Order: sequence, then C-alpha cells, then structure tokens
Amino acid sequence: MRVFLDANVLFSAAKSDGAVRRLLALLLAEGHVLCADSYVVAEARRNLQTKGRASLDVFDGLLERLELSEGQAPSGATPPVLVLPEKDRPVLRAAVWMRCQALVTGDKAHFGRFYSRALEAVAIHSPRSLAEALLI
Repeated sequence: MRVFLDANVLFSAAKSDGAVRRLLALLLAEGHVLCADSYVVAEARRNLQTKGRASLDVFDGLLERLELSEGQAPSGATPPVLVLPEKDRPVLRAAVWMRCQALVTGDKAHFGRFYSRALEAVAIHSPRSLAEALLI
C-alpha cells in the first residue's frame, strides 16, 4: 500500500524513538511505500529546526527511505478537499496526486472526523488506526 505521511508524522518519527518511528519501520519492512511531498517535508523540517534541531539527522535519514515528490500537487480543489482548512488541503491533494491509498496524520483537529473514512479515495488514518488496519 502507498501511504502518505503528514508533517506531524514525519516530525514525530524524527524527534522521538517511539511508536511512530517504529510504525514507519514496520510499514517499510512489510513492503508498504511511504510517501511525502515538498510541502509536508518543509513543514516538518521547519518545526524540527525550532523544536528538535538535534533530530535533523534522523529526519534526513528517514527521508532517504521515502518516495518523495519533487514538487507539490496542482492546487485545483474538488469538493471533498474543500471540507479541510486551507493549510491542510495541499496534504490531501498530494496524497491523491501521489496515488496513495492512505494518509496518516496525527492532526485530530482537522482530520480526526475523517479517521477510518476516505476522502478522494484516500483512507484517512491516525498512526494508531493505520497500525490496526495494516499490521495487527
């Protein structure tokens, strides 16, 4: 399965040797393709530079294991994308553009009501629900 990673997932995996980092390692070991685009990579890097500078090497190592998009998805918005705040729309568009079947995000405020549902044919998951769906 192709899984798009939101910036907060990238940040968590880089900053802490905890559950999110282990989840990504397990997904990779199971043969899933983890994806990100320049938008989420830039946001995660910016947050690490202010809140976890020591984790930037881990972050760069993680990026080497992901399929990265060179740019960003086109900005055309279809109705399901419009239910999200403006700053989160590029995340869903990128997941669709990169042909991902799932998007994993810890953003409960904006994506939480869509957990375990699909937007634009992309299943929205928290790290926990993705682990339950794919690994347990």
